[in-house]
Amino acid sequence: MKFLSVRHATTYRYAQPVQFGQHRLMLRPRDSHDLRLVGADLTLSPPGDIRWMHDVFGNSVALVDFPTAAAELLIVSTLELERFALSRPTFPIAPEAQNYPFVYSANDRADLGRLLERHYPDPHEFVDNWARTFVTETPMSTYNLLSNLNFAIKRDFAYNVREEEGTQPPQDTLEKKSGTCRDFALLFIEAVRSLGFGARFVTGYLYDPKLDGAGDTGIQGAASTHAWADVYIPGAGWVEYDPTNGLIAGENLIRVAVTRDASQAVPITGLFVGVAADFLGMTVDVTVSAKS
Repeated sequence: MKFLSVRHATTYRYAQPVQFGQHRLMLRPRDSHDLRLVGADLTLSPPGDIRWMHDVFGNSVALVDFPTAAAELLIVSTLELERFALSRPTFPIAPEAQNYPFVYSANDRADLGRLLERHYPDPHEFVDNWARTFVTETPMSTYNLLSNLNFAIKRDFAYNVREEEGTQPPQDTLEKKSGTCRDFALLFIEAVRSLGFGARFVTGYLYDPKLDGAGDTGIQGAASTHAWADVYIPGAGWVEYDPTNGLIAGENLIRVAVTRDASQAVPITGLFVGVAADFLGMTVDVTVSAKS
């Protein structure tokens, strides 16, 4: 078990006081057997009226209305967490799913629904063909297939920070051999869906032991929000794959929300009333540290 602390501060700056529309915040994890939320605090400046809800995926979402105008909007989320994880990336897989290809049960297929479907056009089957290169024998170990695909993105692709919002299409990530953690997660999801697996997008944070004096760990993406993938494997359930770092069920992955698609997993969304020139910019500061 690890005791972790997360501070996520986002500041929006404007040339003059502006009115704000409703903001939607996905910053609070849900308690589970592998992640316990010990404390959570949400600070807003200017103050806002907060209403909590669960979205269609069961994520905890805050809807905020700001009654006053301001030239700066500050949103600070602080979390105190206990993270329980596997000591090794091994997990029990049901006998019928230990080798690929396998068929999900009728109940699993019905419940996974669109999590089994590709979401992005691939008219020339670039992603399909790339994913099939990892099926080196039939039958093949399911664990090895997913592990090899996950690690190949870390090995063969360049991690780049991109300032633009959103996620690039998986085909673009494959062609450029570069992207952000969100791009890599989405490519991995589309690739495993093309092979018949149910998968979903995960947003959250990443703890890097280097920040607490553990030396250079080679971890990428710890200085901001992070994204990875979940794959549903019978017997094991939802298993976390972080292709940015080649991690499987890593204890340093801090899950905040899970969604069908990356577009549904934006930590903060909202509008302001004014002209485009009023917006001067934004800064995001994320720190994740371990507590003794």
